[in-house]
This record gives sequence, structure tokens and C-alpha cells, in this order.
Amino acid sequence: MLLENKTALITGAARGIGKQIALAFAREGANIAFTDLELNEQAQATRDEIAALGVKVQFYASNAADFEAAHQVVEAVMADFGSLDILVNNAGITRDTLLMRMTEAQWDQVINVNLKSAFNFTHAATPVMMRQRSGSIISLSSVVGINGNAGQANYAASKAGIIALTKSVAKELGSRGVRANAIAPGFILTDMTKALPEETLKQFVSLIPMRRGGEPEEVAKVALFLASDLSSYVSGQVIQVNGAMA
Repeated sequence: MLLENKTALITGAARGIGKQIALAFAREGANIAFTDLELNEQAQATRDEIAALGVKVQFYASNAADFEAAHQVVEAVMADFGSLDILVNNAGITRDTLLMRMTEAQWDQVINVNLKSAFNFTHAATPVMMRQRSGSIISLSSVVGINGNAGQANYAASKAGIIALTKSVAKELGSRGVRANAIAPGFILTDMTKALPEETLKQFVSLIPMRRGGEPEEVAKVALFLASDLSSYVSGQVIQVNGAMA
């Protein structure tokens, strides 16, 4: 198994891409700690699915955008699991609108949840991984963070920030055996995108050379590669998962 006896912490993993990453890691033997805002039905179902794979799993209700809360989660993970080998910064939201109509609150919410949360958890995990002299930090960016997109200035800025944060962390922690990489998904078929009108979905798909949206499981496979020793000399990179969309 690629991740046997490893401990992975994944933020915002009750559903969507985060959930699929957690399941992919668990199938490869990792013990799973994951967060979301509350222990609702989705989070409970995810916890049960992971537990059914025979690994240790723990859910932590936490606001990833809260600096102190992020540190408390990492402290709890160390108390419950004894190690932290993999961090996946996945928590994210959208508040889409044209820049001229965007409120300060919409800007701040997206920057805080998407970018500040990655800083929060990376900051909390860094001392642990430095002491271990090993670790893999994986942060979810987006094709929008590379190319920009009308109506998503806040989201694009947050995801571009993820890339710069990742490259900086890789340079700072490389000498301690800690790797940092980003994944930039394109159009992925999550609950959010599946709720779009059919005509809008067709328009998005028409822009993708592979002529289909990606599945969350396909993003999870890239995360598995970056979490495992298969990528032992890969750090500071941004891997796009977009069907040649960009």
C-alpha cells in the first residue's frame, strides 16, 4: 500500500474532491483526519465510508479560515494519531460575481476560506513535519488561478495565491525533507457544477479538448501520487488536471 501507516489531514473533506481524496488515501492504508464546518449527515456518511475501509478516521468540526482553530485541529490530530505525514489544503468556497458588483464581504470570504485557510493549516503543520523531517503538503488551486476568469476575481486571486504559497513553502521546507505541491483542477463534476443549467454545462464541455468534465476521483489520483513516495523528488510544482482545457 502506498500510504500504509501514514496520517493524512484533509480540510473541507465532507464531500466533493476532498472526500474522494480521503477515500483514495484510505484505500492505500492512510489513517484519515478530516475537517468541515460541522458534523452533518454528509460528514457522518464520509466518516463511515472511510471507517469501512479499515483505517482509523477522525472528524474535526472546524472553520479552516480561523487561525487558532487550525492550530487546535493539528494539535488534536497529533494527540489522536501521533503523527502528521500529509496535509491537503482543500477547503474552499465561491462567491462569484463581476468585480464591479462584488462586495468587500464576498472578496474577504473567498480569500479567507480559500487562501488564508491554506496558510493557517500549513503554518500549524510545519513544525510537526520539520521535526519529522518528512511530509507532503498538497494544496488545491484551480485552472482559474492560472488563467483568471470573468466573474471570479476573488476566487482566481485566492487560487493564484495558493500557487505562490506552495512554491514558497517548497523552497523554505525542502531542506527538511518536506515537499509542497499544488493541484489545479479544471472543470470537475462536483455537486456544485452538476447543478448548473444543462446549456451552461455544454458550453464548458465544448471548451475542453477531451470533451468531458473531470471526475473528483481523477483529481484524487493526482493527490495520491503527490502524497506518496512515488513523487519523492517532486516539490514546488503545480499539476493541472483539466483535460487539456488550458
